[in-house]
Amino acid sequence: MNWTDAHVTVAGLGVSGVPAARALRGLGARVTVVNDTDDERSRAQAAELAELGAEVRLGDGATLPGATTLVVTAPGWSPGKPLFRAAAEAGVPVWGDVELAWRLRSDGAAPWLAVTGTNGKTTTVRMLAAILSAAGLRTAAVGNIGVSVLDAVLAERDGRETYDVLAVELSSYQLHWAPSLRVHSAAVLNLAPDHLDWHGSMEAYAADKGRIYQGNEVACVYNAADPATEELVRAAEVTEGCRAIGFTLGAPAPSQLGVVDGILADRAFTADRQRSAQELAEVSDVDPPAPHNVANALAAAALARAFGVPPQAVREGLRAFRPEPHRIAKVAEIGGVAYVDDSKATNTHAAEASLTAYDPVVWIAGGLAKGAVFDELVTAAAGRLRGVVLMGADRALIREALARHAPDVPVTELDRTDTGAMAAAVREAAALARPGDTVLLAPACASMDMFVNYGARGEAFAGAVRELGAGRGGPGS
Repeated sequence: MNWTDAHVTVAGLGVSGVPAARALRGLGARVTVVNDTDDERSRAQAAELAELGAEVRLGDGATLPGATTLVVTAPGWSPGKPLFRAAAEAGVPVWGDVELAWRLRSDGAAPWLAVTGTNGKTTTVRMLAAILSAAGLRTAAVGNIGVSVLDAVLAERDGRETYDVLAVELSSYQLHWAPSLRVHSAAVLNLAPDHLDWHGSMEAYAADKGRIYQGNEVACVYNAADPATEELVRAAEVTEGCRAIGFTLGAPAPSQLGVVDGILADRAFTADRQRSAQELAEVSDVDPPAPHNVANALAAAALARAFGVPPQAVREGLRAFRPEPHRIAKVAEIGGVAYVDDSKATNTHAAEASLTAYDPVVWIAGGLAKGAVFDELVTAAAGRLRGVVLMGADRALIREALARHAPDVPVTELDRTDTGAMAAAVREAAALARPGDTVLLAPACASMDMFVNYGARGEAFAGAVRELGAGRGGPGS
C-alpha cells in the first residue's frame, strides 16, 4: 500500500488505537481518529496524536469520515457498529491492529506462535515466552497480553529490536478483524460460551477463534479434551505438511503431548512417536500444578516444540515461569483454611477449571454475567461446595442455578456494592469454611459492576483476607 496516498480512519483510542494512529502517521498516512467517548483520558490521548498531525473526533464513533480508504479498528469495537456498516457500503476495508501489524512485517520478520481460547491465553503465552527464552531465543510475549503486537513489529521493522520468534496472544475480537493472518503454528486452548453479545452466536465466536489456524505452516495445536477445538483444525485451510497436534491430561497418543506418571510427555515431535515418548518436564515444574494449568503448559510446550525447541528448554522455561496475580493465587492460610484469588475467572469455563482444582470449596462468586448461564457450572461443582457467598449485579442468576442443582449447599447473598462488600464476603466465607477447606474467589463474572477491573477485585479480596488474618492474630502463611 502507498501509505502517503491513504486516508485511514482509526476507530477507538486506548491501548490499540493510539499505537495504530502513531504508526500510520509515521508511515505518512493521513489519519482521522474517531472515538465514542469524550473524557479526560481520551482528551489527553487526542492531544498526543494531534501533535503528530492526526485529526481526532471525540464523542462521535458512528460517522465514517469522507475520503476514507481504510478503517483500522480497536479490537473491542463490535461488527454491528454504524461506522462499519458505512464502511461496507462504501467498499472500504476494515482491519484490526493485528491485521495492520501482520501487513507491516518486513521481509525476514520473526515468525509468530499464536494462542487463543476462551481461557488460559495469557498464562500459556507467558509460559511459551519463558520456554523460548530458556532455549536462547530472542522473543517477546505480545498481543492481547497488554503489549501491542504492532509496537513489536514496528520495533523490528525499524531495527530497534531483533526477534527470533514472537509469542502472540490473540482474542476472538482481534481474530475477527485479521483476515490475512497466517502464522507459523497456533493453538486453540478451549472453547466455551463467552462474548456472545459481541459475536452474536456461539457459532460466530468459534469461527472467529478458528481463524487462528488458517494458513498455519507447521502445527495446529488443539485440546484433545475439547472436540470443538479439533473441529476447528479440521475446518482450516493450512499449508501443505502442517500437522494437527493434540494435548491431553491423560497418556498421549501419537501426535499428542500428555501426562504419564507425573511426567509431561511428547509423542508428537520425537523420532519414533508410534513407540516412544520424550520426557519434557514434571507436573511439579508447573506453577501452580492445577489441571487446567498443566494443560496450558502442554499447549505452550507443543508450540515451542513445533518451533524446534529442545526438551530441556521446556523444563527450564516452566520452572522459570511465575503466574501473574489473580490467577489461582494463594493469598494466605488462616486457621487451616486456604484463601485463593482467581479473580481472573471472569466466565463460567474459567470458574469451572478453578473449582475443579479444590475440594471442599467455599465459593465467592458473582458480578456481571455477560449473558452467561450457570446451570452446567453449578452442576459440575455441586459435589465440591461447602458453601457459596454471592455478590454483584447478576448474583441472582447463580443463586437460581444453585437452587436448581445444589439446593442443600448453604448460600449467603450480599445485597451491597460498596467498598466494604468484599470484606463482608470474605468474613461470610470464613464463617462457612472448616479446616482443610479452600475459600475461592472465582466469580464466573466480569467485575465492572463493582470494581474497575478484575485486578482491583482480586486486590480487594487479598486485602480482606489479610485483614481477616490480622484480626485472628496473624497474617496467615
